[in-house]
Amino acid sequence: MARVKGGPYGHRRHKKILKLTKGQRMSRHLLFRRANEAMLKSLWYATRDRRTRKRELRRLWIARINAAARLNGTTYSRLVSAMKKASITLNRKMLSDLAIRDPQAFAAVVAQATR
Repeated sequence: MARVKGGPYGHRRHKKILKLTKGQRMSRHLLFRRANEAMLKSLWYATRDRRTRKRELRRLWIARINAAARLNGTTYSRLVSAMKKASITLNRKMLSDLAIRDPQAFAAVVAQATR
């Protein structure tokens, strides 16, 4: 059986991979094999870290809410429990934003929840 080379299709595939690894250092953006390895790894990292980012942001919001809640005389866990009982449905992102940008509004939410 005759050997089949890629021709223009293989060249196109190589160019596509090299374009994806344009910002990489050294041979990772110059040589196809190294670029392909780098591209596969970077796509894997990107997929993994999209989940990790959500986790880290939630931790940040909780830390901010806890700090603001302690300034208002309660703790994070007590605040969330009180909000649930008072049927106040604010998610952690919005609550954290309130705590930073508008402390008076956050204090009002705390007061409403802990009544």
